[in-house]
Amino acid sequence: MLNRLLEMLGNVVGNGKLSILIYHQVVEQRDSMRPTEPTSATFEWHMRLIRAHYNPLALSQAVSALKNGTLPNNAICVTFDDGYLNNLTVAGPILHKYQIPATVYIATGFSNGQNMWNDQIIHLFADTSKEKLSLEGREVTLGRWHQRSELANQWLQKLKYLPVDERQSKVGEFYLENGMGQQRSLMMNPDQLRELADLDITIGAHTVNHPILKTLPEDEQRAEINDCKADLESWLDRPVEHFAYPNGIIGKDLDQTTIDLVKEAGFKTAVVTDWGPCSKSTSPWLLNRFTPWDKSPSRFQLRLLKNMLSS
Repeated sequence: MLNRLLEMLGNVVGNGKLSILIYHQVVEQRDSMRPTEPTSATFEWHMRLIRAHYNPLALSQAVSALKNGTLPNNAICVTFDDGYLNNLTVAGPILHKYQIPATVYIATGFSNGQNMWNDQIIHLFADTSKEKLSLEGREVTLGRWHQRSELANQWLQKLKYLPVDERQSKVGEFYLENGMGQQRSLMMNPDQLRELADLDITIGAHTVNHPILKTLPEDEQRAEINDCKADLESWLDRPVEHFAYPNGIIGKDLDQTTIDLVKEAGFKTAVVTDWGPCSKSTSPWLLNRFTPWDKSPSRFQLRLLKNMLSS
């Protein structure tokens, strides 16, 4: 009954507004080092709720409907960033079961077997054979999962805004310093991306190396954006028309130069990570997204409702 009431409220406050959800991974079982990533069971009830109480749309369909004023009430899109293999193996069957369209944005530099720098840091702290790590010449004591996750996040924040080469060099130093081997690949390769695209999942671009674009000179930004698009179109043999800005906070991670370069590359839409709904006045190259983190269907819907009410 409560879910139905929240759906009715959404029909009122969500008229002409689009909600876009952002996910990264969907894991089979809870991952203590990634406690905010939904399990397959959690993601399933997310999608079941969306199918029952919302109007899930493909991103291109939703943006077109926003523009011409035909967006249905409680319209929603599902998106994923980075290109994790579990988008295909875990999330894919659930999306198919509930007939939910989705867009998956790929950072193509990690489609060749290498993991993203953040996952390499998490793997470093997750190694239970180690009680201590040596980082930049300092010894760090490791404890329970909560502390390991917290320490990993502190280092992720510390390294996030470094130049790509310097960031990766730091990660390499940490692995050498601690005698660590690389984790198996967590990302989709080109064959797996084609398999995902054949499920009618839209593939979008997310740069090559996942840099913070605003920190780069214009020519390096252009290369990251255009080379990613070229990679994907070569692998998939189809146009790639949608883009996600890495990290994605307007003003902090991207600026007008970045937006202009995305337009210049021929993308029809681009998504950010600023919260709020999208409306007819929202630029198609600055589409808002957010992630409800609540653990129950009613609270999940309340968070969606709150997001629709935000400006």
